[in-house]
Amino acid sequence: MQNVRVILSVAVLLIMAGASLLIGVADISADRLLSADPQAMSVLIASRIPRLLAICLAGAGLSIAGLIMQQIVQNRFAAPSTTGTIDCALLGYIVSLVAFSELSEWAHLSVIFFFSVAGTLLFIRFLQRLKFKNTVLVPLIGIMYGNVVSSLTTFIAYKYDLVQTMSSWRIANFASVLQGNYEFLYLAIPASALAYYYASQFSAASIGESFARNIGLDYQKIVLFGVILVAVLSSAVVMIVGVIPFLGLIVPNLVAIFMGDNIRRNLPWTAYWGTVLVLSCDVLGRLIIFPYEIPISMIISVLGGMVFIALVLRDKSNA
Repeated sequence: MQNVRVILSVAVLLIMAGASLLIGVADISADRLLSADPQAMSVLIASRIPRLLAICLAGAGLSIAGLIMQQIVQNRFAAPSTTGTIDCALLGYIVSLVAFSELSEWAHLSVIFFFSVAGTLLFIRFLQRLKFKNTVLVPLIGIMYGNVVSSLTTFIAYKYDLVQTMSSWRIANFASVLQGNYEFLYLAIPASALAYYYASQFSAASIGESFARNIGLDYQKIVLFGVILVAVLSSAVVMIVGVIPFLGLIVPNLVAIFMGDNIRRNLPWTAYWGTVLVLSCDVLGRLIIFPYEIPISMIISVLGGMVFIALVLRDKSNA
């Protein structure tokens, strides 16, 4: 049964990947590729393959970031988009453009990473002081915190005439991904591998600080390490693609509903379904008003909002 599930999953991923490579304004049909048409091969190598890889890395990375965040915050509705991580990353991106515009992209990524870690740790420290941690209250506080950070980002953008740049990064779109400008997303691979290696420690941290200490773990170090992984995954996506809302929230929850709460077992499937979801939404965005595209963030916002409401209602009915 397990082998059948794996085979079907691989088949679905390959079908979606093939659709992503072939669907678009530029005609690169299978016949043209098989005949080694120079124009079709150029589009494939320079645009379609980088776009496919960026989709896979961003979808898997943000989904895993959401899974880690839910463990260290001890809340199933926590995610980079509901704990201020994404908003802090966007603030870091605007600050890097203002203060370090002449430096390399690695410097910009470092600034984004710093703001992501600092902002997320600030939110977690605030949560640790709360005595009442209602399941729905935590993401609501996170959204309010993110709105405050977003307001500061907007103020800086207005002051330095970066509103258009900021607006484009708020709406994730893979159409601009080309060979040579998406490689930072490969940071998702080592970050995901580390998340899998330390999965048992994140699982222990999700039970509580006292439990983690009783089995000899340093709870605060686990939280810090988890925040660093989440920040790496979120920073790379924000810098290259933009803001993809709800992804890190809905995918880990849906996987947990069907597979339980074993994080080590769920992590590969979380990465897989995150990839398939983003691939599906990207292909759908190219087809709805073809030959134009709908940004993927709009489709995921609608889908994610409905799933989030369903999860909240499900949580209330089980309470």
